[in-house]
Amino acid sequence: AVTGSGPHGRVVKADVDAAISGGGAKAAPAAKAAPAGAPAPAVAAKPMSDDQVLKLFADGSYELVPHDNMRKTIARRLVEATTTIPHFYLTLDCELDALLALRAQVNAAAPVKKTDKGEVPAYKLSVNDMVIKAMAMALMAVPDANASWTESAMVKHKHADVGVAVSIPGGLITPIIRRADEKTLSVISNEMKDLASRARSRKLKPEEYQGGTTAVSNLGMFGIKDFAAVINPPHATILAVGAGEERAVVRNGEITTATIMSVTLSTDHRAVDGALGAELLGKAQQRREPILFLLGRGG
Repeated sequence: AVTGSGPHGRVVKADVDAAISGGGAKAAPAAKAAPAGAPAPAVAAKPMSDDQVLKLFADGSYELVPHDNMRKTIARRLVEATTTIPHFYLTLDCELDALLALRAQVNAAAPVKKTDKGEVPAYKLSVNDMVIKAMAMALMAVPDANASWTESAMVKHKHADVGVAVSIPGGLITPIIRRADEKTLSVISNEMKDLASRARSRKLKPEEYQGGTTAVSNLGMFGIKDFAAVINPPHATILAVGAGEERAVVRNGEITTATIMSVTLSTDHRAVDGALGAELLGKAQQRREPILFLLGRGG
């Protein structure tokens, strides 16, 4: 048989010429027959080589930009996550009107502080700050979901350390709000702003983005309605947050409108089964909607 060197192992003219000049194609050794009833072994698909990719494009039609260390790390971890973690997805719609009213009330009541730029509010809550808090409290309410998988044991976490995906030039990073279950909304909000700012200037310390027990990824600001995020090991869950938008809903047999946000929970099915994930997502929704609960121990 002639071995192909073209894209995806295709036989090209150069392969045929080489076989002819080498005295003809050599017969391939006969494969050993598999025992009757034995399943065929799985063969991992090999990615195309750099040369195979570049052969598909005309010379001069592209430029090569070498990968930096961050891009290589992102690629390696995503391949690890998608090939070693059995993902399971759950989607839920959340009404935001009560939460938006809460945010307006709390922000309006924020005290002012003096800075070199004058007086500014001591905090300004975002919807994402409230999602972080809601996810942290949900994990405390469903402790079996606050876990990490290892081959020898389940790691059960005592606190909710929530990573938050932040887009930065050339990639993304996930700074962590430690013990978010114990922090007020105002503390979470100010800490998140500081972490995001230093993330974009690449000034985070490793301990500020390594570890964590779950994560939140929000693409709502781009108008994305819903999506499923890839779990970031060692987490067993990640919550993908879409845009809040006005939708028609039925209440008491009548059609009205409400601000709805779709969220999708990705779980590591080894650690968080479907029913457990559904319980976690339901608790997160319950803690996102009622005003009194989200106020927690103050703004």
